[in-house]
Amino acid sequence: MTELLGFGQPLGGIMEVAYVVPDLEEAMGHWTRELGVGPWFRFNHFPLANASYRGTPCEMDIDLALGFSGTMCFELIRQNDDQPSVYMDIVNKRGYGFHHWAISTRDFDGDIKRYEAMNAPMALYGEVPPVEARAAYMDTSATLGGMIELIEINDKVDAFFTTMYEAAQGWDGKTDPVRSLEG
Repeated sequence: MTELLGFGQPLGGIMEVAYVVPDLEEAMGHWTRELGVGPWFRFNHFPLANASYRGTPCEMDIDLALGFSGTMCFELIRQNDDQPSVYMDIVNKRGYGFHHWAISTRDFDGDIKRYEAMNAPMALYGEVPPVEARAAYMDTSATLGGMIELIEINDKVDAFFTTMYEAAQGWDGKTDPVRSLEG
């Protein structure tokens, strides 16, 4: 049987769908009104350590918001600067909108090699210190129309997503629609 993560998605399955947006506040409100996603958990200046963009060390300033609908997590991303990045790649190519699917993995290094062998090079690598995990964007844009983000699953990552999932269960769509991940 496939392992189910604490927020109901299967290990190795799509756990998140992400969009790049020009205005995070406006997008969160729209997604809540139109799609019932929420509550949103917002992270200003998301910490990404030891980041590299297409093999070159990088720094970019992004804010993001995560919210659930059922067992699916949706991520909205706004880049606050104009540094080269996987986000600006898409914005400059076709504008704001869909960016990537995230897939959970316990074999992070093996899955990177697997995607690279399928001619999907790593476009972004970073470490997420608060959850002691790694993430990598594999450039599957040519074959899938978006990237694949590999999210290394450990107990902290599972608990983080499960906390947001649980907040969405039975949420009335109005109470505390935007919550902070900081502090």
